[in-house]
Amino acid sequence: MPLPLYALALAVFVMGTSEFMLAGLLPALADDLDVPVGTAGLLTSGFAVGMVVGAPALAAFARGWPPRRTLIARLTLFAVCHVVGAAASAFELLLVTRVLSALANAGFLAVALRTVALLVPGERTGRALAVLLSGTTIATVVGVPAGAVLGAALSWRAPFAAVALLCLPALLGILRGVPTTIRGTAHGRPRSAPGTAPAPTPLPGPAPSLRAELALLVTPRLAVAMSLAALVNAGTFAVFTFLAPVVTEVAGLVDAAVPVALVLFGIGSFLGVTIAGQLADHHAGMLLAVAGPLLLGGWILWAAVASHPVALLTLVLVQGVLSFAVGSTLIARVLNAASAAPTMGGSYATAALNIGAVIGPASGAWILASGAGPLSPVALAAALTMAALLLALATRRWRPVG
Repeated sequence: MPLPLYALALAVFVMGTSEFMLAGLLPALADDLDVPVGTAGLLTSGFAVGMVVGAPALAAFARGWPPRRTLIARLTLFAVCHVVGAAASAFELLLVTRVLSALANAGFLAVALRTVALLVPGERTGRALAVLLSGTTIATVVGVPAGAVLGAALSWRAPFAAVALLCLPALLGILRGVPTTIRGTAHGRPRSAPGTAPAPTPLPGPAPSLRAELALLVTPRLAVAMSLAALVNAGTFAVFTFLAPVVTEVAGLVDAAVPVALVLFGIGSFLGVTIAGQLADHHAGMLLAVAGPLLLGGWILWAAVASHPVALLTLVLVQGVLSFAVGSTLIARVLNAASAAPTMGGSYATAALNIGAVIGPASGAWILASGAGPLSPVALAAALTMAALLLALATRRWRPVG
């Protein structure tokens, strides 16, 4: 794998840490800024909305920029927002920095996904995507717990400052490693995505217009791919967000077991994207056809055995593997379906991922508020996964190939 890919993965790790670290910082943050914890939760909602809006908006704004310039500009904005956030004395200012950070994060990830497809040959795209997305999964295993420890030892402001500092080596790696223009493509068009026939070599001529790239969103192939990715990721994030009540209330474990469960899920997610990276380049259809139904069965089994601690913690690990193996492979499918949109395709993949990250937790919170019980997000995940399987069956997007 090319070295610039690891600089991109480091940046994704830093951004993933920032996205999830608030879960352990909200009480102290709310107390310091003199706002209710519920109000402080708007920082998470604002970040999620910024992620969904930021990917396509910033991709359209800077579609003519070289990848390196775009990546550096967005990572710099992300770092500056965390410097300002670490020093913020008003909740409103911190909220603004979170929204801007999310816009930068989404825009960066959209271009990073596109850049990965340009840095490596088509037959290695799956492995390269696994390296990039492992930044997010490692954040859940290492970055988020480290942020919680740092926040408890010093202040909630310390993790914000640490995130800003970690942006510097990533910036240096991108500046020195990502070329201004990437060879082996015409007009920046990506090569084929995993599990598919090689993309045709683009013919000389102007790049597609923004209108033409946006029109691709209504094509059945891309719409189905994005819907599948959003549904599966919505189920994953619904359970991940509300894992703590299951561990403590249903399984009856102590509060100290919650970080253990989160780490197990993070380890599973890392294994999932790694396995997908090894298989998706040549066996994407088979991986989805096998892992998709297993993912559904895992959610159903989770609801049945959640009161048994050992069984629950085992399933936390297994479902982390399955959900991220399926989810990352579907993101690769979105990139392939959007191959005719060279400047916007990465934003479509990012939007699909983050639509799920918004819908899942929001729906899970609504169901929990209705009094459905701590296992209701797991039932929601099963329903969303079932919907994805039915859609896949109806459109034959998951039939085995390769």
